[in-house]
Amino acid sequence: MEEAEQRTETAQVGKGEQQALHSKHHTSIRLLVVGTETAVFDKESRVRARILESVASFSSVRIVVLCGEGYVAERVSQSVSLQPTNSSTRVGRLFSGLYFGLRARADVVSVQDPFETGVVGWLIALLKRSPLHVQVHTDFLSPEYSRHSFLNRARRFFAGFVLRRATRIRVVSSNLKRGIEARYVLKAPITVLPVFVDVERFRFAIPDPALQERFARFSRKILVVSRLEPEKNVALAMRTFAECSHENACLIIVGDGSERESLEALAQKLVPSRKIFFEGARDSTPYYKLADLLLLTSRYEGFGVVIAEALAAGKPVISTNVGAARELGALIASPDELGERLIEWFKHGPAEGRLQNYAYRDFETYAREYASDIKACVRA
Repeated sequence: MEEAEQRTETAQVGKGEQQALHSKHHTSIRLLVVGTETAVFDKESRVRARILESVASFSSVRIVVLCGEGYVAERVSQSVSLQPTNSSTRVGRLFSGLYFGLRARADVVSVQDPFETGVVGWLIALLKRSPLHVQVHTDFLSPEYSRHSFLNRARRFFAGFVLRRATRIRVVSSNLKRGIEARYVLKAPITVLPVFVDVERFRFAIPDPALQERFARFSRKILVVSRLEPEKNVALAMRTFAECSHENACLIIVGDGSERESLEALAQKLVPSRKIFFEGARDSTPYYKLADLLLLTSRYEGFGVVIAEALAAGKPVISTNVGAARELGALIASPDELGERLIEWFKHGPAEGRLQNYAYRDFETYAREYASDIKACVRA
């Protein structure tokens, strides 16, 4: 359940949820999921449709979401139910999650991360004597992750505790697997199951004529698709663009977050003329078709959904060495080398990108492999 940028697609949601609710169950395993993804309560969310379809083959599914107030418990179908903790404090969410989890029947407990949900899930699995399935979506071993906050340093400590007690571990990139194996001696097998990306959607997306006309005066269009948060390091992308870009190029930033105001102020200092555009939180699909290059400057990533999306759209990517960037086919550069890499790209390209080593033909393949990894906990 990746942290990456999510969009709403009503038609796909309807299809996905209908498949989930009417799918024949292929196993008698009862699954308890502990997560933090509040989008599962939004009936028009891609996230909800993806989650429901992913767990459709289990005989019963209870999804406990550690969240703040304002969400409503829901019986989605005869076999699937959603339970929010509705707690105003972080500690309250942990205790509420434990309470609701212990009330559920569970042959397997699956947690979204090895942090808060991991600790809650471990306690539930211990008390119920159930196997524990742990998912890892974030590169918590990156030095940049620990520098980000005291909470992240605490999460890194708890991650080791939880992973050592897991029955099986699912990670989203080979890079993440190598890091965990180098750091810990674990009994649990680690499976690499990347985040699902609808590559066909990006490959065959239709360009937006209005968007193309709006940016037609620029010969090169550099794209950043990101939450505007410290770990995404968008300021580095802006500085690199200002120092090394082509004279008739622009930087288009799609996304929103806590740093937007400070980044807009920085843009005025770096490029007095209007060449950096803040588009806000929007569907990035037409922007991939518009752009000539995606630039990603994150300090750490577990996978890097936007890399896969841009490459699926046929656009080259320059990225820091994070997540699955290298294995997906991005051009890799350290923060110090980023400017040099961008200048080289302006001179020699490539003009096209190609998605490499992507695991899934379609969502059904992803859902089957995801469910199979959880079911393997019972056989372990």
